[in-house]
Amino acid sequence: MFTNRGLALLLVVFITASGQWPPLAHASDAANSDQAVCDPLADYYLGMEDYPDAIRRHREVIQNDPGNALAHYHLGFAYGAIGDHRDELNQYDKAIALGLNDWQLFLNLGLLYADDGQVDSAVDLVRLATLLGPYRPETHFNLGLLDERVGLYQPAEQEMLLSLRLDPDQLDARNQLGVIYAEEGNYRRAREEWTDLLAADPEYSPARLNLALLRNLEQGRLKRAKQLSGVTHAQ
Repeated sequence: MFTNRGLALLLVVFITASGQWPPLAHASDAANSDQAVCDPLADYYLGMEDYPDAIRRHREVIQNDPGNALAHYHLGFAYGAIGDHRDELNQYDKAIALGLNDWQLFLNLGLLYADDGQVDSAVDLVRLATLLGPYRPETHFNLGLLDERVGLYQPAEQEMLLSLRLDPDQLDARNQLGVIYAEEGNYRRAREEWTDLLAADPEYSPARLNLALLRNLEQGRLKRAKQLSGVTHAQ
């Protein structure tokens, strides 16, 4: 699985993943996409995460076959893996112009726009990825994160639940669902989600931290309510 690109979400209270913001999940493996292999050797280098050789070989493939849309996508992915996002975007655009209609392409393009702060465009692209790859948990997980980022908590909750229905073993998605519940003000469901998550994996620290934060939050509100009640009685 290739490296995830992080998305900084502005959350007020709760921990999302090991002291970091929740990672947007790349399409699982560009070299093993749902489309045909563009070139066995080029895709071998990509699968081995040998990105310099993957770039070199994919450029050779495109030189000989400029209309190979999948090669453009894979080349863009390799550029992105080394941090060259301008060439990544350029190659993704060429792949789309050549007619590639792959959920992984639109997911990774959406992540690129999200990193650039173009959240509305990112949402549209990742939503398209969910339509092209409706049974891929990555698409719904990322759309849930983006919906949460713009404050659409109910759609975010539904996308996260759908992602978990497709793959129930996603710890970060379960933790994130608890965060969404908390942001909605549904602290009971947040507590239940994090408690169940810790029962399944006692070593998953974000859930433990979130339960502690929730406990402190509720104790602080209770203390404040008692203080206000005392002021009211004094009057």
